[in-house]
Amino acid sequence: MVPSPSSTAAELQAPLAADEAIAADARALSAQLKAMRERLFPPASQKTLRTFTSGEAARLIGVSDGYLRQLSLAGEGPQPVVGPGGRRFYSLSDIDALRHFLADQATAKGNDAKARSYVKWRDPKRNEHLQVISVTNFKGGSGKTTSAVHLAQYLAMTGHRVLAVDLDPQASLSALFGYQPELDLEGNDTLFGAIRYDAEVRPLRDIIRKTYFHGLDLVPGNLELQEFEHATPRALAMRQAGDTGSLFFTRVQAALQEVGDDYDVVVIDCPPQLGYLTLSALCASTSVLVTVHPQMLDVASMSQFLFMTSDLLNVVREAGGTLNFDFLRYLVTRFEPHDGPQTQIVGFLRSLFGDRVLTAPMLKSTAVSDAGLTKQTLYEVGRENFSRGTYDRAIEALEAVNAEVEKLIHGAWGRPS
Repeated sequence: MVPSPSSTAAELQAPLAADEAIAADARALSAQLKAMRERLFPPASQKTLRTFTSGEAARLIGVSDGYLRQLSLAGEGPQPVVGPGGRRFYSLSDIDALRHFLADQATAKGNDAKARSYVKWRDPKRNEHLQVISVTNFKGGSGKTTSAVHLAQYLAMTGHRVLAVDLDPQASLSALFGYQPELDLEGNDTLFGAIRYDAEVRPLRDIIRKTYFHGLDLVPGNLELQEFEHATPRALAMRQAGDTGSLFFTRVQAALQEVGDDYDVVVIDCPPQLGYLTLSALCASTSVLVTVHPQMLDVASMSQFLFMTSDLLNVVREAGGTLNFDFLRYLVTRFEPHDGPQTQIVGFLRSLFGDRVLTAPMLKSTAVSDAGLTKQTLYEVGRENFSRGTYDRAIEALEAVNAEVEKLIHGAWGRPS
């Protein structure tokens, strides 16, 4: 066939094999993401956390701004960085050190309740167990990762020791913490390294990474996690009678128990599918958050998710798994209060599930989306980067949701409201 005069050079080239074309696109995209990270977070291409004003620090600690000023003037406790105009700024580690300073003062005065209001670490002597919260839904776009990362950061900012676990092979949570999975992680650098069935298994403590958020550590994710979905059927097929080590639903729980003494709360971002990874996370969980986007197709999808989850967990229970949740809650995400159909669906969910639907919904906000453009969360960007009304509405909604979950955690520990 003779090509027509209008044929382009691209059309005359031999077509690329599908795998080669996709690999070329992947390399190009990875290179651009690396360049973007180097541009956004110089000089070491690593994210850092902003400092907090004295007003923000006071609110996080639970004291007045005036009291922090008195401590600063008296030279007591960690000292802030003083900027132009005498404004005082604290790092998150400074804020945590202030909590411990005030708690020690309260303890010296015999006020243990006050001390516990500053330092919120769980007390095993009071039977306050490690709280493991899985954030899940098997439909993408439900706000699962956004909810998980903001919850983990909120809990760290309010004085809890937090471990965030990225169990999603797409690794969106890891990206928000500044990791580019194909560049920054090697083999066995994800939770898969601690739950695999062969001799290459690693202690979870060796996989955990510190983050730029004081009090918040990370188990990153990448495509390696998908190996668990393939390895588990083989392990089950080869399982010997009485061999509990090959039972997939025990492995995440066992890995977390290795480091449980170091944390108060574990937040797991589950993959958007109901496979062995998600089931393992649910079996390791003490509590579950199911994200729900208030659209009818999403609600119908959630119905199927709940049926499938129930059936599969029943099989796990019959195989000896223990499934007792401190709380199971539905979190309405990407909610638009002025959207009539969405409001009706939320009302429908509340009439159906009652208190199991969190009172506060996660609002759809351009502030959250805009922060995500630079792989940041709303807690990481300052108010000055947005119009005041947009930022205040978004942060108020986030605080309401996360404070409600925090109250449920403390309730599970038996702490008074």
